[in-house]
Amino acid sequence: MAPSLEAPILDIVDSLPPLLQKSANLYLPGRSHTESHENYEHDDLRPRFPDITWAPLPEIPYEDRGLRGHPEFRNLLNAATDVFDCTPKIGTEIHGIRLRDLTDAQKNDLARLIAVRGVVFFRDQDDFDIEAQRELGRSFGTLHKHATTAVPRRPGLEDVHVVFTDEKSKDQRAMFTPTFLWHSDVTYELQPPSYTSLKLLTGPPRGGGGDTLWASQYAAYDVLSPYMQTYLESLTALHSADMQAADSRRAGRTVRREPVTTEHPLIRTHPVTGWKSLFFNPGFVIKIVGVPKAESDTIIRYLSEVIATTQEAHVRFQWRKNDVAFWDNRITNHSASYGFAPHRRHAVRVACHAERPRFDPAGKSQEEELNARYGLPPVSKSCVGASNYND
Repeated sequence: MAPSLEAPILDIVDSLPPLLQKSANLYLPGRSHTESHENYEHDDLRPRFPDITWAPLPEIPYEDRGLRGHPEFRNLLNAATDVFDCTPKIGTEIHGIRLRDLTDAQKNDLARLIAVRGVVFFRDQDDFDIEAQRELGRSFGTLHKHATTAVPRRPGLEDVHVVFTDEKSKDQRAMFTPTFLWHSDVTYELQPPSYTSLKLLTGPPRGGGGDTLWASQYAAYDVLSPYMQTYLESLTALHSADMQAADSRRAGRTVRREPVTTEHPLIRTHPVTGWKSLFFNPGFVIKIVGVPKAESDTIIRYLSEVIATTQEAHVRFQWRKNDVAFWDNRITNHSASYGFAPHRRHAVRVACHAERPRFDPAGKSQEEELNARYGLPPVSKSCVGASNYND
């Protein structure tokens, strides 16, 4: 949930003539224009919590179409007008591509690019409606249906997750620690999601907040010492849906599928890239298996800090209306940001199931492979030698 204000704040800009509204002289520090949502065009995608129940999820076949993608993503990028990385470790933005019109070969390349870069951003996808978003999601795998969170008011869209905070939503930032808000979606499932899209239907204007941050779990693995990497490769963790289910029941909502707790490897290997990544979720991991509680708690605190504070592993995206983010939940964590009241923030998410997480000891390090490819020196992790603080 995200914060807002109970009482509306009058926007002085709204009361001025249009010519004056465009003047830079109207700049107000920390204050941005609020949009009216009278006759809101996306009412059918506002949230509801249906009183229905589903059977437990069975194991399903999965083939990653990224394995069929061009090694240099040529089918996709040849149609782009611009492409650039947001940071070296994670995040790529592509212009000139219409997601609803992708060919099969371009879908393969998109999956491969997401597997390599973690998250890919597309601006101004106004024609990428919810049916097109679901269709593209289904081309990557079976769509996931969330057991507790909101789905759209429009019937038949129970495989769509709704993100919605309006002008009357309560401020709940005090309920969560910043590290806890970092998460990968529904990792407690037997087959957690891979390729996941989120489209912003409406949100704060430029500078109004509501950004989303992603963290690369490839990069999180690579910041660890080889000794810690080896240790964590021997461990598994329990991911639990119990808290989400309990919170829903306290709110009087139906839990549509009984909660599960699933054991997954703490380090996993990506089937497309062959790179090892941390597979840790501050929001859902409740225990490291096979070690004393004190040791488990220490590992959880340490890995939560690695995810939340390793800045070179992060990318921050400032949304605009109709923007789309496409990420791989197997190799990233993400966190929304608070502080965007009194703006409405409404988005729809579609995710497909992936393979069961597995660790392959023959997997490689992303950082080591790319450093060797581009002629960069190996990264020293021994703390030997003088170095200045990077200001």
